[in-house]
Amino acid sequence: MKLSETAWPEAESMDTDLAVLPVGSTEQHGPHAPLGTDVLTAEAVAEAGVAAHDEEVVLAPPIPVGVAEEHRHFAGTLWVSEDAFRAYVRETVESLVSHGWDRVVVVNGHGGNVAPLRELCARLTRDGTACAVPFTWFDAVDTETIEMGHGGPLETSLLRHVHPELVDESAFDTAAADGADSWGEWQSGTNLAYDTVEFSTNGTVGDPNESSEELGEELVAAASDQLSELLTAIAEREWTRRED
Repeated sequence: MKLSETAWPEAESMDTDLAVLPVGSTEQHGPHAPLGTDVLTAEAVAEAGVAAHDEEVVLAPPIPVGVAEEHRHFAGTLWVSEDAFRAYVRETVESLVSHGWDRVVVVNGHGGNVAPLRELCARLTRDGTACAVPFTWFDAVDTETIEMGHGGPLETSLLRHVHPELVDESAFDTAAADGADSWGEWQSGTNLAYDTVEFSTNGTVGDPNESSEELGEELVAAASDQLSELLTAIAEREWTRRED
């Protein structure tokens, strides 16, 4: 059930304690992909995972701005601090909990959100507020043969499957030519670059020419299967909610 499309009496009648909260980012993804790539992919995986699950699940509206200051040099990128991001996600989860949906999977589509989400979900769970876990879709699928990149083959493929109208295929060659082959500037196991512009002229990492709608379909299917299995595990996990 998508909360954004549901009237409150129907929401009140939901017989479940499971909820999914998509989070992403509004940031550059090269000259060929939309600024909302990370939230669009997170929402697509969340919707597919909820549809694949056998039991009722509440699907919250996505959080579109995340921890993305590394992309600030590119027009349209929005970002908040880790503290602001954790606070917003925490209070959104607490809103879900207030209605009895206290087992929450946060479906994430942005690398910069990974660390703060792990910390936040641990705190929510340890405090007895919610049984919360983060799920980053590109960490849950097999991407050994193709690096994740940024606006590269994987993200572009998923977009070509779920939102092909937002992908500019005519800009693929430019994206690859002025992009980077890998993320960062590495020395002695340390990434010396804090900002994307330091190693990628147009923000792209990877060659979107290697993307395909077929690969995108496979990625959504694999990620949604993993999310469905995680929802089952969270539903069955022993956990004690703090009584206020």
